[in-house]
Amino acid sequence: MPDAANTPSPATPAAGGRPPPLSIVALDDDADFRQYIQGLLESDAGGSHSVRIAATPEECYGLIEASMPDVLLLDIKMGRASGETVLEELRKRWPKLCVIVVTGYPSLDSMRQTFKRDVFDYLAKPFSIEELNRTLAQAAAAHGLGMRPQDRLRQELGRQIRLARTEKAWTLKDLSEASGVSVSQLSSIERGSHLPSLESLMAVSDALGHRPSAWFAAAGM
Repeated sequence: MPDAANTPSPATPAAGGRPPPLSIVALDDDADFRQYIQGLLESDAGGSHSVRIAATPEECYGLIEASMPDVLLLDIKMGRASGETVLEELRKRWPKLCVIVVTGYPSLDSMRQTFKRDVFDYLAKPFSIEELNRTLAQAAAAHGLGMRPQDRLRQELGRQIRLARTEKAWTLKDLSEASGVSVSQLSSIERGSHLPSLESLMAVSDALGHRPSAWFAAAGM
């Protein structure tokens, strides 16, 4: 693992700007809309994303199992298939998958109340490419989507260390004294600006009483 001083911080997508290229699965029972959304997202205007489309929940599950996407666009009202049932199954299998609901459902406010803990956001049909780009950019910024694995690891290690330190009610100075890692280096690690060296990571984890393997698992490693 590279030392903190030698690893530059990644470019983070702006929450309201253009999203980075993402891997996207779109589930919708409308064939015309599936073709439309795939063409839109794979174009330069959409951001040249990698898009796979599914007409049924079973097809969607198969695509996710074959390769985990960054985002799932889910039609919540699909003929005989229930979007609510699909969402429940998704949360059982892939609880951390970022889901954005795409719907023409007339009562969007009531849906937000019902599912606000299970989906990132909602887009009401018809929507513009600007609205879609804005929502995808916000999802990418919030979940670190479209990032290289090492960039995602950098951010998640920083978050886990900060949480563990907060649980002990320690300041950065407290952690520095317990681990022997400087305050400035710890601050940089917690911000996700740099990866710690293996020696620093072991010293910090020992001081906090946590296993590094759990932090790597949280980053999907």
